[in-house]
Amino acid sequence: MFARLFPSEGKDFFELFERHADKSVEAARLLRTMLQNPTDLADQARRIKQLEHEGDVLTHRAVETLHKTFITPIDRGDIHRLISRLDDVLDLIEATSERVWLYAIDSIDRDACDLADVLVNIVAEMSHAMTGLRDLKRRDAVLQVCMEINRYENEGDTLLRRAVARLFQDSREPLAVIKWKDIYEFLEAAIDRCEDVANVIEGVALEYS
Repeated sequence: MFARLFPSEGKDFFELFERHADKSVEAARLLRTMLQNPTDLADQARRIKQLEHEGDVLTHRAVETLHKTFITPIDRGDIHRLISRLDDVLDLIEATSERVWLYAIDSIDRDACDLADVLVNIVAEMSHAMTGLRDLKRRDAVLQVCMEINRYENEGDTLLRRAVARLFQDSREPLAVIKWKDIYEFLEAAIDRCEDVANVIEGVALEYS
């Protein structure tokens, strides 16, 4: 209702959410490429770092707009939680890419690639859910996307357990175990944060539709 009464204010927030989510989609795809083709790691990590910086700018802009806006299209707390969780997702993607670079990863790990696939899929669904906030008359469609995000998060948990078990079973190099376990866990943490975003969206959809 408020979005219809104050369309310009609502548009500002929704646009910032969508643009931020788009940065995560791009960064997740770059990270997957980085793991599938571990060459020029510094350059690939730098590109993701730039996206993370652009996401920070959008986050600060959203918070600044929130402080300046008298009537918001959805609850102020939900706006702050959404942009903060979105920022967490992008931060974790960037942190993962930094570790791949710092650890000088030069081999392809199937489990890391599988987790990266899930990350790309869940971030794409997260971005899709963001566009649904503009029209909460289609609440069921938004909730369906949130359920799909939850499914991907569960898949990520399963893959992490499998990856860690295989790592300790197959690897004879303690340093390699430490490196890959850290990368797995950062990938899974980024996946988890997407579910946090979905939880906020689900709450908004149920409250304002």
